[in-house]
Amino acid sequence: MKMHETALQLLGHRAELLPGSPAAGDVGEWLDGYIFALAGPIYAGTNEIQKNIIAERILGMPR
Repeated sequence: MKMHETALQLLGHRAELLPGSPAAGDVGEWLDGYIFALAGPIYAGTNEIQKNIIAERILGMPR
């Protein structure tokens, strides 16, 4: 994610263009990668929730 943040900072306003935009050239993929990197922890579940599931189901610890 840090790589995407750095690329977005270096590219400035051009980084916000979508890949299909004629003015984007070859920089349109950075925004998609950054958004995907932000969404990863959300759809995968947070570490705390996963640890709670392991603790409750596998280790038999109380809630």
